Amino acid sequence: MPNPTAAILVIGDEVLSGRTREANAYHLAGELTRVGIDLREIRVVPDDHAFIVDALNALRAAHDHLFTSGGIGPTHDDITADAVAAAFDVGIDVRDDARELLENAMAGRGQTATEEQLRMARIPDGATLITNGISGAPGFSIGNVHVMAGVPSIFVAMLAVVLPTLDAGTPRLSREVRFEVGESRIASPLRELAEEVPQLSVGSYPFRDGDVRGTNVVVRGTDPAMVEDAVARLEALRATVGA
Repeated sequence: MPNPTAAILVIGDEVLSGRTREANAYHLAGELTRVGIDLREIRVVPDDHAFIVDALNALRAAHDHLFTSGGIGPTHDDITADAVAAAFDVGIDVRDDARELLENAMAGRGQTATEEQLRMARIPDGATLITNGISGAPGFSIGNVHVMAGVPSIFVAMLAVVLPTLDAGTPRLSREVRFEVGESRIASPLRELAEEVPQLSVGSYPFRDGDVRGTNVVVRGTDPAMVEDAVARLEALRATVGA
């Protein structure tokens, strides 16, 4: 049975403008690989209601899981929750359990939640809260969509809460073989390997390490025996073309 699939929708003008370096997709990819969910798509959209709704509907229909990052803070351009409610055609308002989480967290820091901060307790009808021990402001899941903060430390905390609740598959193993020759020297045998074992993903990545130009070949798959056999073939190839 194939692994479940996933996508991540990164929301924010700051990512598209280059002001903020995106880290959450990188973290998500590693965690999903670890548990056996295949990340198939990463999409970035601006803080625009129509863009977000369209992307939400497309991605949640195409994949088993959709994760979102960003746009659930207290400011005017944090519109992700409203866009999710629109995509699911449900209402949205400050919810008592979300308010309690937020107010308790702020009280622990000697603060009182303002009206602006209570925007972070606005939850679409029917959603399940995603807690985090950092800010107290929750994310939420609705259908197969998991809506999380853009701040990397909070995204990491929220993902740790969500991931154990999801149906997963077989973890995907990854092994790397380093060749100190250019891609063209090994292109033909790599193509043959990929065609003979279509269950595996065979990736070729050129690098430069000081004066050395070479190629890292990465083999990924869910069958340990197939992965190890492919690695053995690559190591034998390396012996014939040079390290």
